[in-house]
Amino acid sequence: MKRHPSRLRYWLNLSTMTVLSLALAFFILLAYASERWAQSHRYPARNIPTGAWLRENKIPYEEVELETADGVNLAAWYTPPANGAVILVAHGYSGARPEDIYVMFARNGYGVLAWDFRAHGASGGETCSLGYYEQLDVEAALDYALSQPGVEHIGAWGGSMGAATMILTAAKHPEIEAVVSDSAFPSLEDVVRLNTPIKIMQPFVLFFAEKQSGLELDKVRPVDAIAEISPRAVFVIDGWEGAAIAMNSPYRLFDAAGERKELWVEDGVPHLGMYGYNPLEYEKRVIGFFHDLRQK
Repeated sequence: MKRHPSRLRYWLNLSTMTVLSLALAFFILLAYASERWAQSHRYPARNIPTGAWLRENKIPYEEVELETADGVNLAAWYTPPANGAVILVAHGYSGARPEDIYVMFARNGYGVLAWDFRAHGASGGETCSLGYYEQLDVEAALDYALSQPGVEHIGAWGGSMGAATMILTAAKHPEIEAVVSDSAFPSLEDVVRLNTPIKIMQPFVLFFAEKQSGLELDKVRPVDAIAEISPRAVFVIDGWEGAAIAMNSPYRLFDAAGERKELWVEDGVPHLGMYGYNPLEYEKRVIGFFHDLRQK
């Protein structure tokens, strides 16, 4: 028995419409999930530092406020130097002023200026751009430090997002004479791809990340900027576990850097975990690296 042509067309059309509808629904769901995923990273959790560890270690400091070129107010601490050198201390994503690192520098005679990045801690700003607009925060800290009496040299320490941001900023500002980069990412695109749970979502998340924030992901590439710091010194530190392995972070950054450069990588140490893994060795190496600032 022959199938009626009109009935065959009906089922073909119905099948086609069903497939197209399912594909459209999947695309809409994928776009929505990607948009929400990208949006979630713009609003980090706020952790407010107390200064308790500084007070316990009898570190004198003052509360100061920095203002960025685009009008964001940043909460900060400042300790004047005993040796003429100030270290700018920049925390990571979803962090705040790192009190342990602050104390490490201050007890070795360094001045310290640490702040909460925009949209972090006690600072103003609604959204985080993971190193793009945060460069304005570093510039505000640099301007403040340079304006203080007794400051002859500026060094910088950054952790994770703070390290990436510090590399980008130091590449443009020779006033920053040496940089310690602890657990920096090579590029923001690497971070987005790594933290997108489903591979098919990656191009959508990248698209929405740029659209929502107005940033250009290819402008946040520390691996491309780090060579511009030379001949100033860079010390690349990272724990060889997790994200560091996935992005080959420390080795890509070290290989891209010019002279002078140093590298410290340890197996089995997690992201931003080197200080906690061996605080005495960390202090010895980092303070030794910055020692040259005092000798110029």
